[in-house]
Amino acid sequence: MYGLSEKQFHLFFQSADRQKGITGTNLLVLLERRLDNVVYRLGFANSRTQGRHFVRHNHFMVNGKAVNIPSYLIKVGDEISVNEKSQQVKAINDSLEAMVRRGVPQWLELQKGQLKGVVKSYPVRDDLTMPMQEQLIVELYSK
Repeated sequence: MYGLSEKQFHLFFQSADRQKGITGTNLLVLLERRLDNVVYRLGFANSRTQGRHFVRHNHFMVNGKAVNIPSYLIKVGDEISVNEKSQQVKAINDSLEAMVRRGVPQWLELQKGQLKGVVKSYPVRDDLTMPMQEQLIVELYSK
């Protein structure tokens, strides 16, 4: 779902396992915090793959600095904005128009007119509506 290789996913699992709390929930929160996913969740992209593509091509800035690493982990209070040169990119504007039917998660705030979003908080398990059984993932990787 998140477009990661097995090695990348395993590294995220190890990071989630080291954190306090429920490993499965920690894993999902880490995956949701990736920049390519946040770009998708804010509606700047129609899919996570397209979000990854946009991030790699320097279309976004985090807190005023260009970031082209899709796996960059956002933090609470981070501001994700469309680069000034990229504000006329048709695909980004089309994605924003299609965003109306999908909606923005509660943990994010979209300022559509300014083409930017703010991370209000980290996502919690209830915010993630995907049908996923993270316990099965934890059991598989804990072997």
